[in-house]
Amino acid sequence: HRPPKDATPEFSEMKSPYHRRLIFDEFFWLEMYLASRKHAVSREPGLALSPKIAQVDALVKSLPFTITGAQKRAFRDILADLTEHKPPKPMHRLIQGDVGSGKTLVALMAAVLNVENGYQVALMVPTEILAEQHYRTAKRLLEPLGVNVGLFTGSLKSAERAQGEALLRSGAIQIAIGTHALIEDNIDFKSLGLVIIDEQHRFGVHQRARLKEKGIAPHFLIMTATPIPRTLAMTVYGDLDVSIIDELPVGRSPIQTRVGYESHRAKMLDFVEAQIAKGRQAYFVYPLVEESEKIDLKNAVEEYEKLQAHFPELKLGLLHGRMKPDEKEKVMREFRDGKYQILVATTVIEVGVDVPNANIIIIEHAERFGLSQLHQLRGRVGRGEHKSFCLLMLGYAV
Repeated sequence: HRPPKDATPEFSEMKSPYHRRLIFDEFFWLEMYLASRKHAVSREPGLALSPKIAQVDALVKSLPFTITGAQKRAFRDILADLTEHKPPKPMHRLIQGDVGSGKTLVALMAAVLNVENGYQVALMVPTEILAEQHYRTAKRLLEPLGVNVGLFTGSLKSAERAQGEALLRSGAIQIAIGTHALIEDNIDFKSLGLVIIDEQHRFGVHQRARLKEKGIAPHFLIMTATPIPRTLAMTVYGDLDVSIIDELPVGRSPIQTRVGYESHRAKMLDFVEAQIAKGRQAYFVYPLVEESEKIDLKNAVEEYEKLQAHFPELKLGLLHGRMKPDEKEKVMREFRDGKYQILVATTVIEVGVDVPNANIIIIEHAERFGLSQLHQLRGRVGRGEHKSFCLLMLGYAV
């Protein structure tokens, strides 16, 4: 409060011994809290699983590609957590890996191991589009192995929902994939053994706790694609064990990322047109749905109309958070099926949308997005065999 006269620079940069002491205090108590949580979890009784991996091996053999060494390492960590602790304790593990590194496959391997041990699995994701996508993937990969998968989202019709809830209670549905709908009161599991949470930063502690209450000490597997250095991950997620998937599957080429200004717009639009002429598809992402009087930013609805005028021969789709869930799903499905060459969207596409043929993403007003958001958005491309591009358009001229 009364700094020495010669300490102004230190104080303005928050590097004085006094600031360091306060910063140390904050980190110390954060780590004490996380350590106490981890200690409390380690003392909880957990479900003992036996290392039955015949079904997991069958899943891996059915894939049209070879899994990476990093995926094998992550699964070994999970296997040890689930089968080797004496006495058993609940797993609390974070899988961190870049977009497209194969975290979902590792999670499905863990799910199959649980099902083979007679337990059910819940996979909770933040959006309906992502839930649908995971559901389709899981059905395609796991139903040939005799594993029943169910979908639970807010937009299901009441008859479908009631049927799904009954099948879940009886244990007939072995893997339940869904949004926040999974934590509603009328969802009951017969024997929940594993909870998987995708994009964990989108869910609060209470939502995770609600899911935990639906089983007796279920294991927890949490996934994130947010790029955090290992030491920071261990600090922020100090109550979790961390596995990192640091390899991309074979055949995935790095996404070329470039920054552009208003003066580059014509060149950028020509480049998009050239890629679409080769049969590819493109995303245009905007930070707003409709124009705001207070903020002078490009918005999705107005730019959709401008792009339609610029590309009269192409079909464009529009996707934003104010649309009804079934409308969003319809647009996304039509883009995935190739009905649209360009999808104009807000950040509703940030998480988990998978269209292998889309190889170019234009992010308008990129300076308005956070680093992890840009990272997630960029991950919408580079999901197929085509060379992919991410163009960050800044909202000012140079």
